[in-house]
Amino acid sequence: MITPRKPTSRLGQGLSALIPDGPAASEMLRSVPVEALEPGPFQPRGGMDRTSLDELAASIREHGILQPILVRPKRGQPDRYEIIGGERRWRAAQAAQLHDVPVVIRDLGDREAMAAGLVENLQRQDLNAVEEAEGYRRLIDEFGLTQEALGATVGKSRSHVANTLRLLSLPPQVRNLVSINVLSAGHARALIGAADPGKLAAQIVARGLNVRQAEALATTKPRPPGASAKPQDADTRALERHLVERLGLAVSVKHQGKGGSVTIRYQTLDQLDGLVRLLADSG
Repeated sequence: MITPRKPTSRLGQGLSALIPDGPAASEMLRSVPVEALEPGPFQPRGGMDRTSLDELAASIREHGILQPILVRPKRGQPDRYEIIGGERRWRAAQAAQLHDVPVVIRDLGDREAMAAGLVENLQRQDLNAVEEAEGYRRLIDEFGLTQEALGATVGKSRSHVANTLRLLSLPPQVRNLVSINVLSAGHARALIGAADPGKLAAQIVARGLNVRQAEALATTKPRPPGASAKPQDADTRALERHLVERLGLAVSVKHQGKGGSVTIRYQTLDQLDGLVRLLADSG
């Protein structure tokens, strides 16, 4: 029996603290029937992409399972195990019609099992962006980690953790589009703080906008109710659309007599730097 330490101190060292690289780990490595395993209660992922699962199954048929599945004994049921990390490998092994799979068995409590499952999936980049954000939130809430400590645990920068967590502020319909890979995380981040993210997300999908175009759409402010303006002619509207697609930023063109103005709006310094580089390259 392994004597558990406090979850917070172990988690800070990543999975190596839960599965040490020593004789103790190798002694617990064994092969068990694939039907002896079942998903654990702390899996961070939602659905699994069928195509990706089929590709993994094909690889397993050719090379076998290269990384053991992390499991713990199922309480009250001898020779049954709950999966802590590696459910995707287990499902792919079933599709590949393997009879046995390699496992590392650890007798972990619920909190340690949750931490290990989350950390393994996050380290393997095995989740979509929303599942990743939800995993970060659970680790922060359960273990009181700072974003910097969490980043060190899963091998990510603090800014990556912070930006990913911001996705959770989006409405459910937008998060769902990310979960099913209709919107990328970059598209979704462009909608954070927008007045109507759901409506903008639908426009992005319908128009097939790239991330820069989505950022431009999100930063375009609607005209206040009751405000009057001279209707634009078709040529001006077409010019604005062309500039938006070319620059990836919100652009407005106004004619004033024989002259006029072109206004380009940016949200971040990175967007400004990109515009400057684009103009310099065009010179």
